[in-house]
Amino acid sequence: MAARFQTALHLIYPPRCTICSGTVDSDFGLCGPCWRDTPFISGLCCDLCGVPLPGEDTGTSEICDDCLKIARPWQRGRSALLYKDNGRKLVLALKHGDRQDVVRPAAAWMARAAKPLLTPGMLIAPVPLHWTRLLKRRFNQSALLARGVAAETGLSHCPDLLIRPGRTRSLEGLGREERFAMLSEAIKVHPRRKHRLAGRSVLLVDDVMTSGATLAAATQACLASGAKDVSILTLARAAKDT
Repeated sequence: MAARFQTALHLIYPPRCTICSGTVDSDFGLCGPCWRDTPFISGLCCDLCGVPLPGEDTGTSEICDDCLKIARPWQRGRSALLYKDNGRKLVLALKHGDRQDVVRPAAAWMARAAKPLLTPGMLIAPVPLHWTRLLKRRFNQSALLARGVAAETGLSHCPDLLIRPGRTRSLEGLGREERFAMLSEAIKVHPRRKHRLAGRSVLLVDDVMTSGATLAAATQACLASGAKDVSILTLARAAKDT
């Protein structure tokens, strides 16, 4: 009965491409041209941020130039897409366009990218928004992605593990050092969730990694509250064109 209803629904409302709205075979998918033009990250990549690297993946850990220059407090990291072209369109559609339909395919892509990071008993948590920004935006895109990744992987999820006690200004237009200085100690572990961290591996989820300042602050908060180790996962990684 459910299958028949779904078939009838598709006849009235055929599935549409998440990016261009063209007709596709299944819900929450991409058409052929949009899939081809979406910058998925595959092959050899930086073990700390997930940015693609030249060369073949031989199974050994490789680190990009940015991560060699900056001390990353987390253990490992991955991203599903590069933050450009269709990757940028998807992030902005979710973040500012209220396109929550992006979450379902994005979570599947992120879960696939995160496979080398996942360990039994790992706790998934999003990077938090200050309550005033959450009130204005109505949702935390990182929390939606974290929930989706948890559903894809079957791992535990704590949506309010981290909080932002004070509001910081937008990071847009700031340099790397300014970003790190502004976010130093800006993120804390929720006092009522601290017990969930003790001796546990954590996977932090965010929409985009640029400098890594936000993820570093969130990682440090988790480690200071007793986490065993922290890995990071983002939908997209901003990187210099090569």
